[in-house]
Amino acid sequence: MAGTNPRAARIAALIQRVVASSIERELHDKRLTNITVTEVRVTNDLQIAKIYWTQLGHEGKEAGERKRAQQALDQAKGHLRSLVGHKAGLRLTPQLQFVFDEVPGEAHEIEDILALARKRDEELAKARATAQYAGDADPYKHDDESDDEETEEEE
Repeated sequence: MAGTNPRAARIAALIQRVVASSIERELHDKRLTNITVTEVRVTNDLQIAKIYWTQLGHEGKEAGERKRAQQALDQAKGHLRSLVGHKAGLRLTPQLQFVFDEVPGEAHEIEDILALARKRDEELAKARATAQYAGDADPYKHDDESDDEETEEEE
């Protein structure tokens, strides 16, 4: 979204700082505890700012906490937009859209899968260390062996 426009990238960084500090210091809503603003993307025309956030939740209660946090963010959207407009000094303040960031959760799942794969690789390495061939170590004929056999047959 803010791919080629450096101004949009600067505005996105400013919005991230303003929103994150406002959630921490000004909004005293218990539903917004443990919220982290991970990224902000602003369209090139500076009309829409998508704010990606994540939340460290309690085991088994993540979905409910996420839903309550989304409601709190939607309720505080107007206040946060006015703070962004005041700090940015723009003629038109971007519309704020809060999107839950799924990437950190997916990253944990990927880390778990990689840890399991490493464990299996270690088990295979141990099995290979003590493995023995079922037959000869090298069951294939080589050129130098076939010459020896032919000379023995001729004699």
